[in-house]
Amino acid sequence: MPSSATVLAPGLVLFQSRLAPSVQRELWQTCRALAGGPVPMYTPTVRGGRKMSVGMLCLGKHWNGLTYTYEDTRSDYDGLAVPPIPPALASIAVSAAADAGFTMQPDICIMNFYSETARLGVHQDKDERPETLAAGIPIVSVSLGDAARFVIGGLSRRDPTSPIILRSGDVLVMGGPSRLRFHGVTRILPGTAPEGMGPGRFNLTFRQW
Repeated sequence: MPSSATVLAPGLVLFQSRLAPSVQRELWQTCRALAGGPVPMYTPTVRGGRKMSVGMLCLGKHWNGLTYTYEDTRSDYDGLAVPPIPPALASIAVSAAADAGFTMQPDICIMNFYSETARLGVHQDKDERPETLAAGIPIVSVSLGDAARFVIGGLSRRDPTSPIILRSGDVLVMGGPSRLRFHGVTRILPGTAPEGMGPGRFNLTFRQW
């Protein structure tokens, strides 16, 4: 495992500053282009009619916030077909997963954009196939732009959470026994984005269906 890796718990590995500044800036521009492209980013509505505070664009497969399932078109919004994951993005996830001791073939990337007021409530990522979850195939999370206060707990919603500051260029891997840990984003730290990025934060989470 690379020296930059911090094992926070079994299967939970943080790679700080994994992405070089030039790579971060390039990825930021890629995210902006995708967000404003022919299948644009939007604000999801989830069960109960509540609007999320983040912007979302799914690549590979779309996560339907009303049904909590994956699909090939955005049936809960505009019916558009889901764009593919650019290979250069997928390779980041494959490499980080391998360095954390996992094998994955990402076919889903959820790209969220956080303004300085956006949050993401504590939740589990458990909408992938049962066999994927049982195998502990990881989620790989890439942070770009402003830093975020990320909290992570245990396998029960009642378990206490601990905060981590995720900065631009950090990559977090959650797999194995940590695959179903509860987690969320409680705060964005405005003005912390490196030069050429921001304001705001893009987060890319790669999953295997």
